[in-house]
Amino acid sequence: MALRNIFVDGDPILRKICRPVEKFDEKLHILLDDMHETLDKAEGVGLAGPQVGMCRRLFIMHIDDERIEAINPEIIKTSGKQYVIEGCLSCPDKWGYVTRPQKVTLKAQDRNGQWFEKEFEELGAQCVCHENAHLDGQLFVDIVEEFVRPDEQPPKRKKAKSVKVRSIK
Repeated sequence: MALRNIFVDGDPILRKICRPVEKFDEKLHILLDDMHETLDKAEGVGLAGPQVGMCRRLFIMHIDDERIEAINPEIIKTSGKQYVIEGCLSCPDKWGYVTRPQKVTLKAQDRNGQWFEKEFEELGAQCVCHENAHLDGQLFVDIVEEFVRPDEQPPKRKKAKSVKVRSIK
């Protein structure tokens, strides 16, 4: 495994719409493993393909000691609203309040191409929406309702609720 560079706001790759992943091979597995190592080192919660220079529809999340990989993800259901503070590894030292769904249902493929659905609440729902937006060239700063001063920035958190995982055949 290797650390990948995290691209920051201003780099054109972060504003591109990503292409679907078509090959579920060793190269993809290496990319995902590298992304996990990079996310651990950065002490973040989520990381999307374009943030490491790969314009492909995939992201990872580290929540509740779980490592989630979402390839060709789709948010198929949302409910509720939460007004939350958010930051991004690609927008260092920027934090702000955004409105995200309270719950989301994600449909995606795993590293072997198998489809699954998973429901997320709270931080998990927030992270799914944040990372999925990266795949369409959007950054959280595009939807910030109010920026936060550096002294108001929150401590790191990785706790969330995720429920109901099921495979799709």
